[in-house]
Amino acid sequence: MADKDDDLTAGISGKLTPDGHRLKARIYFADTDFTGVVYHARYLEFLERGRSDFLRLTGVHHTELADGRHGERLAWVVRRMEIDFIRPARMDDIITVDTRVERVSGARIFMDQELSREGELLVKARVEAAIVDADGRPRRFPKEWAGLFVRRPQ
Repeated sequence: MADKDDDLTAGISGKLTPDGHRLKARIYFADTDFTGVVYHARYLEFLERGRSDFLRLTGVHHTELADGRHGERLAWVVRRMEIDFIRPARMDDIITVDTRVERVSGARIFMDQELSREGELLVKARVEAAIVDADGRPRRFPKEWAGLFVRRPQ
């Protein structure tokens, strides 16, 4: 997924790519620990931004899920996450968050994510997320989402 694409022209939500989504982000002082290296928990926030903006650009909005536009109040939850911390990011780095859907199954979506800096892999994550109702019960993905998530090379 990661490459040396330095295109910073994508909007604030990043851009859809042939195999998923790409988002650029800057590392700020608040993202780092006392050594200037990104604090491990902050990587989760960058991964979340990548997933959220990917969904937003495909037309799935958290606010629409929460306000019941799909017949009931729905929400995304992360069920499982596996993370490999490979190299550190540092203050003022520009990182790329790549998100790709591996598969969708019923109420679950399986995503692969990578954080990189100028093509150098920093973090890899495998994420299993689900759609749940207001009581936390799993719900199947709405039919209109069927082809939105799994992108095909053009």
